[in-house]
Amino acid sequence: MGRVTVRERILRIRDGVADERADTLVAEEPLEIRMNGRALTVTMRTPGHDFDLAAGFLVSEGVITEPDQISTIRYCAGATDDGSNTYNVLDVVLAPGVPVPEASLERNFYTTSSCGVCGKASLEAVSTVAHWSVADDEADFAVAVLSQMPDRLREAQRVFDRTGGLHAAGLFTPEGELLAVREDVGRHNAVDKLVGWALRERRLPLRGSALMVSGRASFELAQKALMAGIPMLAAVSAPSSLAVELAADSGLSLVGFLRGASMNVYAGRQRVTLETASTTPMAAPG
Repeated sequence: MGRVTVRERILRIRDGVADERADTLVAEEPLEIRMNGRALTVTMRTPGHDFDLAAGFLVSEGVITEPDQISTIRYCAGATDDGSNTYNVLDVVLAPGVPVPEASLERNFYTTSSCGVCGKASLEAVSTVAHWSVADDEADFAVAVLSQMPDRLREAQRVFDRTGGLHAAGLFTPEGELLAVREDVGRHNAVDKLVGWALRERRLPLRGSALMVSGRASFELAQKALMAGIPMLAAVSAPSSLAVELAADSGLSLVGFLRGASMNVYAGRQRVTLETASTTPMAAPG
């Protein structure tokens, strides 16, 4: 398995004083995902939970919805001179009868760690049709529960403590229980790893849950939440305009700038419960 972190010598300067020391960096390596032996995509990721990453990616792309639709996932021999395994190439074999996506859905060049949508072969392929609807999900999340989620997620980031260079995605219940967390150098990879975990644990659709992410809420992260049947997406930073539009159109609740008791609710405000009657009520949509 590839390394999650690496050590490098650096020159550290603090208040005009310089010293040389070792620093821990988060590892970033390419992962080629093949389907039935055919190259599908390459993504830059932090090694670890690669099977979850591949499975979650296929859920996000609308290829599969159930774990039994995957026959096997295995690492392939690497492209080294001695034929040893680099653990950077894996093959997903679909179960008999599961349709293989058409070439138009393939990502024909590598996906960077900062943008998962960039490699889409066409804009039409971005608007994947979700298998489950979240519009009728009656889960609600108290402000007090939402306000604790960023700290709970941060406390669970083990690799971040050593590197300071990873995004995280966590899955929460309305009671504030953290079900699972995944870290990666890429936001979209962290979410795919989480969704892949849920698929392999037979938890899809993830009704009555909230997806908490450590960065901003992009269109792609909103789409991934919908593809997994998650009714709430919360982020510590800002959402994009397309993420808000997608959330409003689909019934997804979207919370941004979630920092302590402060937050902005951009869509699906019916799932956010205010505890005190003295709180200024939310205005109706214009």
